[in-house]
Amino acid sequence: ERHKTGVTVILPCEDDIFRSKMPAAYHVLNGFGKTAGLMQIGELGTLETPIALTNTLNVGLVHDAMVEYMCRQGERRGYPVLSVNPVVCECNDASLNDIRHRAVGQAEVFAAIAAASADFAQGDVGAGKGMTCHDLKGGIGSSSRLITIGGETFTLGVLVLTNHGCLRDLTVGGETIGKEIERRIREDTPDEGSCIMIVGTDLPVTSRQLGRIIRRCSVGLARLGSYIGHGSGEIMVGFSTANRIPAQGDCLNFRCIHESHMDDAFRAVAEATEEAVLRSMLEAHPVTGYTGKVRHSLSEFWQP
Repeated sequence: ERHKTGVTVILPCEDDIFRSKMPAAYHVLNGFGKTAGLMQIGELGTLETPIALTNTLNVGLVHDAMVEYMCRQGERRGYPVLSVNPVVCECNDASLNDIRHRAVGQAEVFAAIAAASADFAQGDVGAGKGMTCHDLKGGIGSSSRLITIGGETFTLGVLVLTNHGCLRDLTVGGETIGKEIERRIREDTPDEGSCIMIVGTDLPVTSRQLGRIIRRCSVGLARLGSYIGHGSGEIMVGFSTANRIPAQGDCLNFRCIHESHMDDAFRAVAEATEEAVLRSMLEAHPVTGYTGKVRHSLSEFWQP
């Protein structure tokens, strides 16, 4: 099988996100990547479509499919979509997948949207099928934390697409477990390939506050031993469901947390990112690529 690839789509809400947008932010820690849709998020601070994850050479086809999906949604709801900003993030899965075939198209994107659920598989699934993390099998991982502020409890979740890191640097709980695994499988390559981190929360925050929060995803990567290599694109995108922004309007009333509570969110996103990356590796099965290269699962060598 030449195609070890796929697509993962995150639906931030079940209603019309195009007509009722969400505060959003992004941060590029290392810009070796081809993500589409970041410029408008940076300018307007809003998200107006689902977020799609795929491989590097499939960004164009997935972007086209997302445009088609949004146009159809507009027609179904009675308005024309004449401009839209799909967000499509990528990692390069060429070490296991024959990436030149660009196997992900409209049918796969629409199927991923139709299958979206609060409960979903992790590991070597969707966009994570052909990804490599710390020279072991990577993929899709997620984790979340609860934050209590002023007697109210909020959720902050992180979903990652992991394709980064060196095996010898892999560190869990302060112990560099990667060195022993490296001796067993004799595999170690440069830190390149990228990691996409999507942060979703119902915490009432502004776009600026979201930007501060998502930057702390980098703490989770560093705890596991990544030094954010030259060839690895680390991209973070965040959104909040707490405040909605209508397509048209005058003055808006926004609710947001006080800056004195930001440390609660910083700690939560750092912990959730670290755990999400680990889950992407532990949930993944060993995968043999189209050239015969094998990526082992972390679960073969270590269990929490």
